[in-house]
Amino acid sequence: MTARPVIVTRPAREAVQWVDDLRAAGLDAVALPLIVIEPVHDAEPLRAAWRRIEDYAALMFVSATAVEHFFQSRDADSSDEAMAGRRFWATGPGTTRALLRAGVPPEAIDAPPPEATRFDSEALWERVQAQVSTGVRVLIVRGGDEAGQPAGRDWLAKEIDAASGQRDTVVAYRRLPPLFDVGQRQLAIDGAQGRAIWLFSSSEAIANLQRAMPGTDWHAASAVATHARIGEAARAAGFGALRVCTPLRDALIASIESLA
Repeated sequence: MTARPVIVTRPAREAVQWVDDLRAAGLDAVALPLIVIEPVHDAEPLRAAWRRIEDYAALMFVSATAVEHFFQSRDADSSDEAMAGRRFWATGPGTTRALLRAGVPPEAIDAPPPEATRFDSEALWERVQAQVSTGVRVLIVRGGDEAGQPAGRDWLAKEIDAASGQRDTVVAYRRLPPLFDVGQRQLAIDGAQGRAIWLFSSSEAIANLQRAMPGTDWHAASAVATHARIGEAARAAGFGALRVCTPLRDALIASIESLA
């Protein structure tokens, strides 16, 4: 076990698997979700997207959560033929696994390869940009803010626009900041004071942590970030010791152990 626990900041459902994987590798890990996932207030746009699914050449999913909430809205009488001929885009292995669980054939999925050095919109676009030309329509399935408005990076959407494609967006779930209980606040204090190692896979999580702990000095804190942009957000927040690596198991473990 590491002398310091690893604070896994993924949303609650995703954090369970990350915690289990780290513990199986001999690391002490505990979940402190910094993004709370909630359903959208109105699922009709999701159901409408399913009714129009044949209009799209491809559907892009920003996360495994987007996949799960999108497929939960599928009508019981919706046939598999409606998905035939569609491409399903995933930014990383977790999203790919969610698509497979949802019944999408592996040959219909486009994603960075499992051994890729990064999993993000840029890596995905390298693989799918040849699919987009004038008039090709893509549906982006993503998360939204508390009001259900689209929230997050628009980089890939802008690339579709630049390629003369057409794109629609549907919000599959809402992302809310956390409300800490006493135990969670103490864990966050331990992390701020260097008695635990933070594991960040989202810049939004870092922003939510800062809002939840206003005025906190993070210079004694140690963190592992799974993308360069997330690392930049951690540096800007003032985290003192930082490692940036891919979200692959061996890379994560090596980075965490380098801080232990």
